[in-house]
Amino acid sequence: MSRTLLPKHVASVIKYQKDPLRALDMFNSTAKEDGYKHTLFTYKCMVEKLGIHGEFEAMENVLSDMRVNIDNSLLEGVYIDVMRSYGKKGRIQKAVDTFERMDFFGCEPSTMSYNTIMNILVEYRYFDQAHKVYLRMLDKGHVPDVYTYTIRIKSFCRTRRSHAALRLLRNMPERGCDLNPVAYCTVISGLYEEDHRAEACSLFDEMLVKEICPDIVTFNKVVHVLCQKGDVLESSRLIVKVLKRGTVMNLFTYNILIQGLCKESKLTEAVALMDHMDNGLAPDVVTYNTLICGLCKNSKVVEAEKYLRKMSNEGCSPDDFTYNTIIDGYCKSGLVQNACKLLKDAVFKGFVPNHVTYCSLINGLCEEGDIERAVEIFNEAIGRGVKPDLILYNSLIKGLCRLGLILQALDLMNEMLEAGCCPDICTYNIIINGLCKMGKVSVANNVMNAAIAKGYLPDVFTFNTLIDGYCKQLKLETALLVVDRMWTHGVTPNAITYNSVLNGLCKAGKTNDVLETFREMHSKGCVPNVITYNIVIESLCKVHKVKEASDLLVKMINEGLSPDIVSFSTLIYGFCRNSDIDGAYELFRKMEKDKFFATTDTYNIMIRAFSDNLNMQMAEELFLEMSSKNCSPNVYTYQVLIKGFCKTANTDCAYEFLMDMINKGLIPSMTTFGRVINRLCVADRVDEAVGIIQVMVNNNVVPEVVHTILSADKRAIAAPKILVEELMKKSHITYRAYELLYDGIRDKKMLRKRRHMRCS
Repeated sequence: MSRTLLPKHVASVIKYQKDPLRALDMFNSTAKEDGYKHTLFTYKCMVEKLGIHGEFEAMENVLSDMRVNIDNSLLEGVYIDVMRSYGKKGRIQKAVDTFERMDFFGCEPSTMSYNTIMNILVEYRYFDQAHKVYLRMLDKGHVPDVYTYTIRIKSFCRTRRSHAALRLLRNMPERGCDLNPVAYCTVISGLYEEDHRAEACSLFDEMLVKEICPDIVTFNKVVHVLCQKGDVLESSRLIVKVLKRGTVMNLFTYNILIQGLCKESKLTEAVALMDHMDNGLAPDVVTYNTLICGLCKNSKVVEAEKYLRKMSNEGCSPDDFTYNTIIDGYCKSGLVQNACKLLKDAVFKGFVPNHVTYCSLINGLCEEGDIERAVEIFNEAIGRGVKPDLILYNSLIKGLCRLGLILQALDLMNEMLEAGCCPDICTYNIIINGLCKMGKVSVANNVMNAAIAKGYLPDVFTFNTLIDGYCKQLKLETALLVVDRMWTHGVTPNAITYNSVLNGLCKAGKTNDVLETFREMHSKGCVPNVITYNIVIESLCKVHKVKEASDLLVKMINEGLSPDIVSFSTLIYGFCRNSDIDGAYELFRKMEKDKFFATTDTYNIMIRAFSDNLNMQMAEELFLEMSSKNCSPNVYTYQVLIKGFCKTANTDCAYEFLMDMINKGLIPSMTTFGRVINRLCVADRVDEAVGIIQVMVNNNVVPEVVHTILSADKRAIAAPKILVEELMKKSHITYRAYELLYDGIRDKKMLRKRRHMRCS
């Protein structure tokens, strides 16, 4: 006697069959069995199976069949499953259509159906549509439940209306709904997201006092928000509170915290947390990938590779993301050889390189200037069956342009088209940028016109590149024509656009045009940035309008912008050019009070100002101060000071600073050497002057002709004399100094000769 086929048997087979279409074949075949008829339960199982696997056409066919065989008023649960399946796959319109057809097919949506479609709309940020569904629900007489209000709270928080969400939370008990951890945690997350930290913290404590303790899944959402905002400390504080109430951290909690610590570059803490997981938890591939990614972003790629080995040793298999992250890290650190070695090892272990892998290698090789190897890698990718995509082509084109190989880049772009891969505006931007850097701005303009003719719309980067190129060549009228074209193509100029124009006008000395363009920028609604103000300040300082430049700095601060060291340095230089050294020094000291630390360039401006005014005491004090503040003097610093000491006939200091400069590995110019030599000769310190000539020879500060003497002995003898001749010829030393040096070098030569004869 055969066993009777029951719906529960069919439902069980559907549930455990991994292939949804095979499950469907079985489902359809059982319908033909004598005495068997599908029930609501079996239909629901089949619809759910197909929906989960994205087999929507088959799902709709089963749904149609179900409507014929089952009372439609009973199908709400099935419709809810269908809406959720569509929602999970991002097919929002299909989910909405399913909801709208329920009435038509005789199934009255209840509060649960309204909640389902509202939640899908809120998840995908269709907030207005979700609100309309809510109003329709009320209009139909359905009573909102706790899930309705929780969804509404989520909608408020995601539209940055956390206080509205908080009011609704407070009103829930009055509307007959019990407060729940999900509603609380949603509002708490929203408050943290909007930086209402005190209120969020207070609400969290209130939740725990009411003994409403979230489960770890709900609580993780709060932790995630805090870690995304870079506040791991606050999330750790909340974790301590929930742990005391019996909530146990899961692997996802650890992964969120590790990601947050890596985001804050707290790598030591991230490693420690991974190494000390509680509750028998072990890091998974996500944990390792999170840590490896954090290490690579902080240029600790070698350490990241150690964790790759560790995860393999502990039985956790690396995935594509693991290998690609470390390979990319090595390439960005200029260690392409290490990346290639790792790739070879990974391929041996079964890793198949993809677009991401090859893109990293090509970018790294191009950065090193090894374009031939980059092309080899590109061809290797094609040979391995990787069809080059837009990103891969753009990477190689960028590398070619960076080395000035524009023709090869254009050839590659033509190859793209032949291979069926269309360039985008980014491709054209790379070539336009490369041409502009080579000074071929007119050719770049022609490339843009060709792109427009082919239907590619230029973006703000395209126009900005051309405008900057023209401005650097001081072709300002042409640059302004390109700005006009931006408006024609519907592209709004931004701060970078105006900064390029302003910089060009400033370099051309057109201060009135700079101010007019600055005013136009305001009138067009484009907000100036620090760079904008710095350019205008520089322009005003150039025409000695230091008062106006100072006022502009004040205006900048009043508008909420923080000046940078360039702002202060530019204005200080303006005061110095205006012969107002007291004003410059006052601003220099004010800058320090405002917590802006002077750079070498800033110190150089002040040292030069005091040196030019022969106030060498102040100049030397500033020099000592900058050294004490770990601000290293450069060649210019020493040259300015030496010039000042020479002007004030302070030969000792000039000579000392010259020697100090050389001892620090800074090589003075011939002019600087000449100044000190002149002072020593005036002071009749010929031996020291001749010594400087020898120092110059030892440091290869000699005319090119010296290097043509092949014999080392002959070169050592001839070099000082040739150098003195060159110094005289270039007017770096006086005729008097020339004579003394010539005699001094000859005397030293004779002395060496005598010593040599005695030794013989």
